[in-house]
Amino acid sequence: MDLEFGRSPQQRDSWKTTMLLAYQSLGVVYGDLSISPLYVFKSTFAEDIQHSDTNEEIFGVLSFVFWTLTLIPLIKYVSIVLRADDNGEGGTFALYSLICRHANVSLLPNRQIADEELSTYKLERNPETADKTRVKVWLEKHKNLHTALLVMVLIGTCMVIGDGVLTPAISVFSAVSGLEFSLSKQHHEYAVIPITCVILAFLFALQHFGTHRVGFIFAPIVLAWLLCMSALGLYNIIYWNPHVYQALNPYYMFKFLKKTRKYGWMSLGGILLCMTGSEAMFADLGHFSYSAIQLAFTALVYPALILAYMGQAAYLSKHHDFYSNSQVGFYIAVPDKVRWPVLVLAILASVVGSQAIISGTFSIINQSQSLSCFPRVKVVHTSEKIHGQIYIPEINWLLMILCIAVTVGFRDTKHMGNASGLAVITVMLVTTFLTSLVIMVCWHKPPLVALGFLLFFGSIEALYFSASLIKFLEGAWLPILLALILMAVMLVWHITTIKKYEFDLQNKVTLEWLLALGDKLGMVRVPGIGLVYTDLTSGVPANFSRFVTNLPAFHNVLVLVCVKSVPVPYVFPKERYLVGRVGPPGHRSYRCIVRYGYRDVHQDVDSFETELIDSLARFIKLDASYRCSEASEQQLEEWEPGLSVIGSNPLREQASYDLQDSVQHSAASVEMMAPADSPRGTGVELAAHANSAKQVRFFIDSLVASPDADKHVTEELEALSAAREAGTAFILGHSHVQCKPGSSVVKKLTVVGYNFLRRNCRGPDVVLRVPPASLLEVGMVYVL
Repeated sequence: MDLEFGRSPQQRDSWKTTMLLAYQSLGVVYGDLSISPLYVFKSTFAEDIQHSDTNEEIFGVLSFVFWTLTLIPLIKYVSIVLRADDNGEGGTFALYSLICRHANVSLLPNRQIADEELSTYKLERNPETADKTRVKVWLEKHKNLHTALLVMVLIGTCMVIGDGVLTPAISVFSAVSGLEFSLSKQHHEYAVIPITCVILAFLFALQHFGTHRVGFIFAPIVLAWLLCMSALGLYNIIYWNPHVYQALNPYYMFKFLKKTRKYGWMSLGGILLCMTGSEAMFADLGHFSYSAIQLAFTALVYPALILAYMGQAAYLSKHHDFYSNSQVGFYIAVPDKVRWPVLVLAILASVVGSQAIISGTFSIINQSQSLSCFPRVKVVHTSEKIHGQIYIPEINWLLMILCIAVTVGFRDTKHMGNASGLAVITVMLVTTFLTSLVIMVCWHKPPLVALGFLLFFGSIEALYFSASLIKFLEGAWLPILLALILMAVMLVWHITTIKKYEFDLQNKVTLEWLLALGDKLGMVRVPGIGLVYTDLTSGVPANFSRFVTNLPAFHNVLVLVCVKSVPVPYVFPKERYLVGRVGPPGHRSYRCIVRYGYRDVHQDVDSFETELIDSLARFIKLDASYRCSEASEQQLEEWEPGLSVIGSNPLREQASYDLQDSVQHSAASVEMMAPADSPRGTGVELAAHANSAKQVRFFIDSLVASPDADKHVTEELEALSAAREAGTAFILGHSHVQCKPGSSVVKKLTVVGYNFLRRNCRGPDVVLRVPPASLLEVGMVYVL
């Protein structure tokens, strides 16, 4: 299993590999979904539903549970949504990334045509031959729709984070509640809350070790729990009511709503909890395969859940007296002889399910940072082998505090279930809407197909959403409050970041200014390498101009580094660095654009510095080879280099053997080269100037064309090596944002909020893993 860069559904695994992946997915994907029987019935019957001897209420709820699990997780997710993957990755950001690649709706301003040459920048159709649909043209034309689309994605993101607070609380609390049958009522009230809080604190305290250390026991725990639920369900069905299968008839749903009316509709907020965790099937798609997740759900998880709910319904249909005590939980249907083992197993399963949603919260916050939609936080790798296993310290402790506060504050499953249900159904509604856009824009299906998908599944989820929203005062206010706070933080950070980029773009200095520094100010070049971080992909940033005008000296080797995100899940290491010159070779100035996908995690500074220097050295060799192939000195003087991808592209290597001539493409300013050790010494170059066609040329990667060129290359490489030995300085901007006089109140509040977040969150040096001894900050005031 390639956990480093995800999997693609096109990859065909052997049946043994699929079986192994399906088994491993139990502990990662289905931990949350498998523990829902602990609290669904108890949350549903928390409303004032009068029970009758005909069992219409019990059978109606069971029918709702069965058809909800069938229509949403089985048909919607397994059959349709899982196919809307982005290079094998799933989740809300995967859908948004697909839409941004197929339609120009992204709000990130640093988009380059060079990004389209990435191996993972896959399109369903060739953009030159594909006809633009009316929906696509409409989306691209209206800028407000771009903002609305991003806001919708952020709403889904906020609700996932809210679910990361609520799911551990309700899962562990419901599992520990089984102690009520072994303790007196007085002791039970004082034991459940403290034990739940201790387990939650222990769970979050273990996060910094990483799940890979104990992950091998997750799948056996969930497997044992699923088999336990199935066995208990079969026992209760056979022993108490073998005819409970009749409740699977959808007619019982209509009878239930007709009889219970308002309270039955309100109880749907508890029923929807049966599909809690379904989104994980899509979000964790990149760590497994489509066939493995499909097999695990259809062959084991789905039947086990149905049997568990049928068993509870069979027991409750013969025990009407428990309704007066509100004891309609999972443990009431567990025989006394096995109650303690089941209790221990349920607590372990709830911990595993909580672990999955906590890890998912870390992942989605890291993805939000890639869109510049979340303040800077420190992301720590917890595994050297498994890509994507991360830990965010401040988020972890914040989640722990909120989880314990929810447990102590609510103290019952009803309010926790109402809050969790609203968060879950909101994420599903966002996924339904984004998938309908993918069907039209990316899959090029008729709009009627997308509309049918949206209306069918959207109407079902809207019904559940309305039932959850009506319980605003009974717990549903919590995810809304969390979402509003998170949305405010995300929008403030994103809007101000975009405005800062526009300010930098308007105030950047020209290349001629940089080249003339030596003559104007008596500039001194000091030993070492200076890495100037900037968000700009072209030009010289204003913060560097301020630095050199106040201190007329900079390093012998100057590199303008831009760390940017592209709308793909990950970027292969060989395609990460986009390198070019700034000025003539003798100036020793370069530009390096480092590209990351939304699931990538930034490298450690040691490996980053090593790879960057190596990329510069290889670029120098390739650049000299190209320049030596030019026909005349005049062409050399007029030639302005572009940017080079230092690394081979495995999906395009074969093209270098087939094409021999120049190929015309769309306008660009990009250059792509293969490394010196590529097969047969060949490389691919994509070079062009502004307002000209992109050309593809093929050349022999050697330096034998000119002895002078070999000499210049040696001198440049020696200068690079000497500069590295002298040390590397990381030059970062320390920004402060101010408003223009006469700005609106909203703009002033936005700037105040941004400055507050900037001062109280991690600095860029922590996010980029810059060593403090090598850090040089340059103050910069942005007047927006």
